[in-house]
Formats: sequence, structure tokens, C-alpha cells
Amino acid sequence: MKPIIAPIEDVNLSDIQIDRIIEMAWEDRTPFDAIKFQFGLTEDNVKVLMKKELKFRSYKLWRERVENCKTKHLAKRVEGIDRFKCNMQRSISNNKISKR
Repeated sequence: MKPIIAPIEDVNLSDIQIDRIIEMAWEDRTPFDAIKFQFGLTEDNVKVLMKKELKFRSYKLWRERVENCKTKHLAKRVEGIDRFKCNMQRSISNNKISKR
């Protein structure tokens, strides 16, 4: 039996932050650890947020993709990839990772 995931209650996020989390969660190359680093949300919290914010069909497609995606989980990633973003990616506003 799967454990019930608790809703996000202690975290107050702005609309801009929610949009950024959804964008990061939707990207295949952004691991959940990057979202946790920037926003303090665990993988389970991100799943709850995505389920709340997306249409059911979109959420279902996202979950299927995430489960099969090796880049979303650091444990499944190829060794040698130790960054959260491509070094060619442009600056993103509201991104707490320092820019070069």
C-alpha cells in the first residue's frame, strides 16, 4: 500500500515561484534536488503541487515521463553530471543559483 502524501501546508509560495517550480519539474534535465535546493520542496511536495496546479491528464502524462526519466533523479543520473543546469542556459529571474 502506498503512503498518503501530505499536502503542502507550511510553504507559502507566490504565483511566480509556483510557475517556476512547474517549469523546473516539467524540464527533463532538472533534478528534483535542484527544486529542493531552491524552494525547499521535496519530490513528494512537487508531485502534490503539480497535481494541484495541472489538469489531471497533464499531471498523469508528467508522472509517466518522470518515472522513466533518468535525469530527474540524481541516483539514476550518469556519473559526471554534477550541475543543475546547462552552462549555456541564460540567466533566469528568481533563480537562487549564482550565475557565472
